Amino acid sequence: MESTASHPVVDRNAWLAARADLLAQEKAFTVARDALSAKRRAMPWVRVDKPYRFVGAKGATTLAGLFEDRRQLALWHFMFAPDWESPCKSCSFWADGYDGVAEHLAHRDTTLVATSRAPYEKLARTAQRMGWTFPWVSCEDDFAQDFGVAFSPETIASGEVEYNYRKAPIRMSDLPGFSAFLREGEVVYHTYSTYARGLDMMNVAYQMLDLTALGRQESESNPMSWLRRRGEYEAG
Repeated sequence: MESTASHPVVDRNAWLAARADLLAQEKAFTVARDALSAKRRAMPWVRVDKPYRFVGAKGATTLAGLFEDRRQLALWHFMFAPDWESPCKSCSFWADGYDGVAEHLAHRDTTLVATSRAPYEKLARTAQRMGWTFPWVSCEDDFAQDFGVAFSPETIASGEVEYNYRKAPIRMSDLPGFSAFLREGEVVYHTYSTYARGLDMMNVAYQMLDLTALGRQESESNPMSWLRRRGEYEAG
């Protein structure tokens, strides 16, 4: 943890001057971020023709079926392999932040869903235990592999794993991600995916910590070692 003993302490006027300088940089960052978002929306799309299958609370469905008659689909690739007894603690951390936003997204013609490779029964039990209400379905076929978040033992052993659009030394069968899709009738297009640090901006707790004096209070070598699933922290 970073020491605060040598941190500058100034009077209010000096603090306001420093804050005004930082505000100008923050505004420039916001303008640059808006421009980047526009470029993201302008990216070309890829038509999805593969007949993927998912299983959820309403039974089996297709990728088009996940939209629930809305035009857009915001999809979380949630780490929960078929043989795991519990989901990834990091993905659970993110889920605590986006749980509850489905109703808001629906009013922007967008459906939120999380997908995992674990059987739906495991997902349902976990959602009930954690109190999550977002739609969560089990993905079958090659969906997770095709969208770069699941890897076979043979692929991992070969060292030819591609994650976040580059070769990476992956040792886990499942990793996190976010994908966006758009539907026109029964035709579905893949419009965007992001992974790794690209998911940071969608973590509410991290965004709050980034605004505090001590920040995330993590080590660079093992940044999320402190993390536990909600309800699993020691009393303190």
